[in-house]
Order: sequence, then C-alpha cells, then structure tokens
Amino acid sequence: MKLILASQSPRRRELLTQIGAEFTVQVADIDETPLVDEDPAAYVERLAIEKAQAVARLQGDDVAVLGSDTSVVLDGEILGKPLDQADAVRTLVKLGGREHQVLTAIAIVTAGQVFSRVITTDVSMMPVSAAQAEAYWMTGEPADKAGSYGIQGKGGVLVAGVRGSYSAVVGLPLHETALLLAEAGVPTWLTQAT
Repeated sequence: MKLILASQSPRRRELLTQIGAEFTVQVADIDETPLVDEDPAAYVERLAIEKAQAVARLQGDDVAVLGSDTSVVLDGEILGKPLDQADAVRTLVKLGGREHQVLTAIAIVTAGQVFSRVITTDVSMMPVSAAQAEAYWMTGEPADKAGSYGIQGKGGVLVAGVRGSYSAVVGLPLHETALLLAEAGVPTWLTQAT
C-alpha cells in the first residue's frame, strides 16, 4: 500500500523515515482556525484527520494518507506559531518556569477508514527572560514553531524536562505512528519483523 505524508514539515519526514515506511509527500491546504470552544485535543485530532482526508480525496483506494498536527497548550490555551517577534517573546516568557502540554495528533485515512490518536507530552521549561526570548528569536528558529520553540534545535536548551514522547514534541510520535500504520495495514520495519 502506498503511503502519503500530508505535511510539509521536514521534521515529520525525518521521523517517518526512522520508522522505515516508504512514502511520498503531498501538502494538504486546510483552514486551521480553531472552532469556538474547541478542546485542544479535539482541535489537533480534527486537523490531523482533515489534512489526511484532503489528500486522500485526490487518491485511489490503495493509498494510505498520514496527517498530523501539533499544538502547544498552556492552561488550556493553544499557543500557535508566533505572529511576530513580540508574540514569540510573550509566549516564551509565559512558558518560562512552567510545565505545558504538547498535543500531537496522528491520523491515517485509507479506503474510507480513519485511524487516529492524540498523544500528550508534558514539557517543563526553564524560566525565560524577555532578553533570552529575544536572543532566541534572533536565531530564526522560533518563527515557524508552535509555542515559539523547537525542542530539536536551539530551543532544546530552554527545556528542563520532558515526560512522555520526545518525538511527539518534535512533530510525530514514533511508537504510536508505527502502531497506527500497522493497524491501517501499512508496513514498517517494526511490523515486518513480527
């Protein structure tokens, strides 16, 4: 079965390669605006499913499409990608010295079936001053990251601890993705060995 990743994220491509799945990439263009009073877990799962469905509609039945979405959540508030430097600095200072959640949803759509999961990881940040947040912004890294930081890059220095899936914080939970692919009938090195 052919697998398509419905994401332009280079981090998701790298992580999916680690699982041993062969895939192509086709970006899904969907509206990512949260619905009124939408729970963060429901939000990320809906977006992952919609991304996979948008690409699957353009394919045949012998294709599986993997969609994913990641959100940083603090006190129930979704902290998206920063609008600008000031927004990134505010977000990083707000996250500083606290624990927040990173919710990553994965969804596979194949032959009209939908398989999905939401993985929650707790992340603790060191206290972050406005000057530190500005210095981090100047690296260019936070501009396209949910929560204004990338754990796999320079932003990893701001992270004091992770409880849960590190790869989910990066953008694709390896273990859960491999299991979901197996459930959908898509082979990986893990499932081929059993």
